[in-house]
Amino acid sequence: MKAKVTEQQVLDALKQCMDPEIPLSVVDLGLIYGIDIDEENNIKIRMTMTTPGCPLHNTLVRDVKRALNKVEGIKDVSVEIVWDPPWTPERMSPEARAKIFGARSSNMHTSPTGHGVRSLRFTIDLEKSRPLKQGQFMRQEDGSLVLINDLGQGFMVNDALLEFWNICDGSKSINEIIDEFSIKLRLPRIELEGQVVNLVQQMLDARLLKVDS
Repeated sequence: MKAKVTEQQVLDALKQCMDPEIPLSVVDLGLIYGIDIDEENNIKIRMTMTTPGCPLHNTLVRDVKRALNKVEGIKDVSVEIVWDPPWTPERMSPEARAKIFGARSSNMHTSPTGHGVRSLRFTIDLEKSRPLKQGQFMRQEDGSLVLINDLGQGFMVNDALLEFWNICDGSKSINEIIDEFSIKLRLPRIELEGQVVNLVQQMLDARLLKVDS
């Protein structure tokens, strides 16, 4: 007789499935909404994302399946993405909230309450938000490229970063920008998601972009 896989075994496996951007599991982030285990040890996971436009959608689903397929006795794994109820930071474990919101950092956004936020996914909808370039571009006498923000601070960039800044003209969402670069560079979208999101984050921090929703 086949041993019954327990919900605790599933949770223990999912705790090894870490968010690619921050050292927290999908369980600690509160992304797991339900676990169904049938008599044949087929597993159905109901989970959500931090935002409908989360760029790590495919990565997290793939990692959840991979983690569960390593558990002895599990026959098949399916993942259903659900949006009701919508995810909020209150679904995180206390430890997760402390890591994300508990301290200020020079490379974090700051919310109106004064808590740092380490990822765009916790502040804006990547499907709807449209980055818009700020500041100005200058080519120096030695040929180097500089972007200057509204505070007069200059940032050295290369041709690729300048092109990215120019693409952010307010007409495309962050997800549409990811798709555009995926086609242009002929790279799988999943390989570019994190890079584009991090680049938008850095340019927001440098006041070279703002985001319109």
